[in-house]
Amino acid sequence: MVGLLDLLFPPSCVHCGRGGHWLCPQCIAAIVPAAPALRVPESLAGLWMAGDYEDPLRLAIQQLKYQGKRRLAEPLGRVLAETFRRQAQVQSLPDAVLPVPLHPQRQAERGYNQSALLARVFCRLEGLQLVEDALRRSRDTPQQARMTRAQRQANVSGAFTCPKDHPMLVGRRVLLIDDVCTTGSTLSACAEKLLAAGAREVWGLVLARPAL
Repeated sequence: MVGLLDLLFPPSCVHCGRGGHWLCPQCIAAIVPAAPALRVPESLAGLWMAGDYEDPLRLAIQQLKYQGKRRLAEPLGRVLAETFRRQAQVQSLPDAVLPVPLHPQRQAERGYNQSALLARVFCRLEGLQLVEDALRRSRDTPQQARMTRAQRQANVSGAFTCPKDHPMLVGRRVLLIDDVCTTGSTLSACAEKLLAAGAREVWGLVLARPAL
């Protein structure tokens, strides 16, 4: 089906328009690498980021997240995998990979969770275990784009739930995947719940970090 769709609607790069790719190798190569996080969000053992939140990465994320361009999850998931291979300095691979969840109402409106799409590609490439039932967003939270750090922390406080004694969490290393990390409030809120549920440690992996 994918091959047929590509024949009927040939892919072109969302940034430069070159044919043959949804995000072409030249634009991927143009992604400005993010500097290591000076401040790792609370409750996280570490955080890895692929690039700065500027074009072409910014445009690709926005197209995936808001314009229904699900096929961008493949090249962006590869960017995550390459970032992980290049930056990760953990003693062993994570036991479980979790996407940051959307509230069910938000996911129904959008039709998918972009972080879950990215995590599926990442896990397929890295041969890691994807767990999508261990972390839930129990409260729909407003968009955080214009919020301060304190407002973001308050916005996601108590927004996530995680069942205790989940077999894929207790005593395990967990890797959280999201598209963008600004202040780290969302990742921190997720990690806090995962640690309370028995996770040994929680790491974060995201595509981009906006300039603060």
